Amino acid sequence: MDEHPAPNLTVYTTHEQEEEEELEESEIYLSVLWHAGVLAVVYYNSSNCSVHFMPDAPETEEFRMLKRIIADLQPKCILTSAKQDQPFSDFLQSTNSCHNEESNGSSRPEIIVFPHVDFGLQICKRRILSWNFPTLPSNFTESEKILYLSSIIPFDCPKMICTLGGLLKFLERRRIGVQLEDCSVGVPILSLKKYVLSDIVDMDQDTYSVLQIFKSEVHPSVYKLTSGVKEGLSLYGLLNRCCTKQGENTLRMWLMRPTTNQCQLGSRLDVIEFFIAPQNQQIVENFQSSLKSIKNIPLILKRMTLSNTKVTDWLALHKAVCSAIYIGDTCRTLPQNVSLFSTISSAFSNELLYIKNLIGKVVDFEESVKGRCFCIKPFVDPAVDEKKRQLRGLPSFLTDVAKKELETLDSHIPSCYIIYIPLIGFLLSFQRLPFMEDKNDFKIAGLEFMFLLQGRLYYRTVRTRELDSLFGDLHCEIRDQETVIMYQLQTLTLEKSAVFQYVTEFTGQLDALLAMAVIARENGYTRPRYTMGNSIYIKEGRHPLMVFCSGTFVPNSTLSKQNEKRIKIITGPNSCGKSVYLKQVGLIVFMSMIGSFVPAAEAEIGPVDGIFTRIQSLESVSLGLSTFMIDLNQVARAVNNATEKSLVLIDEFGKGTNTVDGLSLLAAVLRHWINMGCQCPHIFVATNFHSLVKLKILPDSPILQFQTLEWCLDGEEIVFFYQIKDGVSEASQAAKVAALAGLPAGIIKRAIEVSELFRTGQAIQCLNQTEMDKKKEKCQNLVSRFLSLDLDDPQLDVEKFMTSEVLPLSSSVL
Repeated sequence: MDEHPAPNLTVYTTHEQEEEEELEESEIYLSVLWHAGVLAVVYYNSSNCSVHFMPDAPETEEFRMLKRIIADLQPKCILTSAKQDQPFSDFLQSTNSCHNEESNGSSRPEIIVFPHVDFGLQICKRRILSWNFPTLPSNFTESEKILYLSSIIPFDCPKMICTLGGLLKFLERRRIGVQLEDCSVGVPILSLKKYVLSDIVDMDQDTYSVLQIFKSEVHPSVYKLTSGVKEGLSLYGLLNRCCTKQGENTLRMWLMRPTTNQCQLGSRLDVIEFFIAPQNQQIVENFQSSLKSIKNIPLILKRMTLSNTKVTDWLALHKAVCSAIYIGDTCRTLPQNVSLFSTISSAFSNELLYIKNLIGKVVDFEESVKGRCFCIKPFVDPAVDEKKRQLRGLPSFLTDVAKKELETLDSHIPSCYIIYIPLIGFLLSFQRLPFMEDKNDFKIAGLEFMFLLQGRLYYRTVRTRELDSLFGDLHCEIRDQETVIMYQLQTLTLEKSAVFQYVTEFTGQLDALLAMAVIARENGYTRPRYTMGNSIYIKEGRHPLMVFCSGTFVPNSTLSKQNEKRIKIITGPNSCGKSVYLKQVGLIVFMSMIGSFVPAAEAEIGPVDGIFTRIQSLESVSLGLSTFMIDLNQVARAVNNATEKSLVLIDEFGKGTNTVDGLSLLAAVLRHWINMGCQCPHIFVATNFHSLVKLKILPDSPILQFQTLEWCLDGEEIVFFYQIKDGVSEASQAAKVAALAGLPAGIIKRAIEVSELFRTGQAIQCLNQTEMDKKKEKCQNLVSRFLSLDLDDPQLDVEKFMTSEVLPLSSSVL
């Protein structure tokens, strides 16, 4: 008898079973929030039980970054909040409907929506802190747990915290990987890792703050103190010479998303280099003049879709289209090897000319502005033209009708006229007569009284009724017909709206690059070069912001090679310029990562994938433990996340805490990086811990370099040269710096005395030691008197003793 396999039975080989198990185990659960242009992404990988988080990042309504994330991760499900902005909701619907086609046959992700309360910030913080992470030592106290998690998770990113909290709630409900376990067994999270797209430079909010890339200040106007803010002294404020809102948004987006994509960076630099050339200055001025006419096109198109278009919208759209056509035509005459010019030449198609001609032939802007309503030009619609001709001829015709009406009226009525009121029709009007005191006096034979307005009476007559039937409601009919034409024009315009997306995007890029070119030309910036070698070279670099705050600025060079001088220990007196130098290096590297020219004579930058900072902010007045915890958190993030391609800037590490503890931790961190050899990041450390060098705590290594900033003593006064060189500074010269800052001489003298006593291990005596000894003697006498009291003696008057002896003595002591 023939053998037949059982129906629907699938037989696997061992290799196929392993592949099937691997596919089942490797699942991505993605949690996403987007609101007001800010995106937060967190996902759980079931194969290694790890959670990956991406700090809050700017994202436009096109969701290009999110599309790329979804394409890279291929999540099994996407978790989000029930309270969503409409663009994000539309994106999720489109993702759910077309994911099969875009993901080459992969399964469609499940869209899961949780109540908005599950994504509340405070709830999510508590959920994170209370989660049982197996990697945390069980003996950690609550404060130690908070400190540990803060060194990994950026709690200053609220959207990301809400997204992570929502994901943890989802893991609790779904019990991923532990469905068959006891309820007391939680979903394991074995690691927490930062998720960064491959070509995006990793930076946290602290770095943006201390490098002053953005800086919001309260608006100086008293009318805007409560709500208005303005950009302070910042890199964004420096570069923002944009003429349009889309240009400002593009520039801000580039600053928020520095990239390592050298092709993209090179194309931006090509445009800036072209605009910097002296022979192209007229093109720059023409472009900027044209860009000023390109207003908020997406807002206008949105009003069109809602049929809420205003006359000013049509005027603004027409001007924008004309300017875009000019920009496109001009770009076609420019070198096509510049990527942006070539893109604009092809993207700004003939559809713009079609829209321009269509609007220009239909809309009568002069009449529309005058009448504050949409008006069409002559010869667009013959029926409208005829009605307008009739409307224009009415005044003389109505004058004749009024004369005939006056012949039939009472002789006491000196004059009258016929008027036309839209929606009411034609009416006879004359001035109210003296004897007409109440409503009964308004009745006139053959006339139908309508209303009294501003001393004039209005009536309907046989002739006005004939006029109504003859001419109808001309004004409303004209408006209705013109409104129909406006809707048709809106439809035709919206059909070509795809070209407006290109106009908005590429004029924004053009505007941002023009702004950067203007700043580069005015301040003598140079084009950075990108190298595949992991090195940083800056010749005569300048701090882009400090040059505006200082009369003279001393440029300094920087060199961090592939295999040597990657860790720089910078010492020097207070106020010698260490912090400024660190920020200068960070800003120049950052500017090169957004495709900007840099304030240096020459610059060659390798692929920097992250910038991490621990620099004391000028506004920070925190001392003691709170500052030290911030030190640890920020340095821990650098240790955990920095790679050999990262830039790490550390300043004032351990400030406000015990010297021995701060020095020990700094030395341990540096030893960790030294042991990594050429795999360590580019590290710049400015410190006043001179014992780090004197005690030879750090091992000799070619990747370690000691530098200082030059200074000298002119008598008792310290003079700074702000010039960096190889070497070590042996003293902080704090007293001389304090004198230079204007601190009173008496305080400085006492500080020197205390410092010397502390250094030699001697006891530090108070300045008024004699007086203190006298007080001590009085207190001892008082204590002796107390001890000698016989409380059992009936003759003892305790109240008298306290009043006459204790209180006077205590007041003199205090």
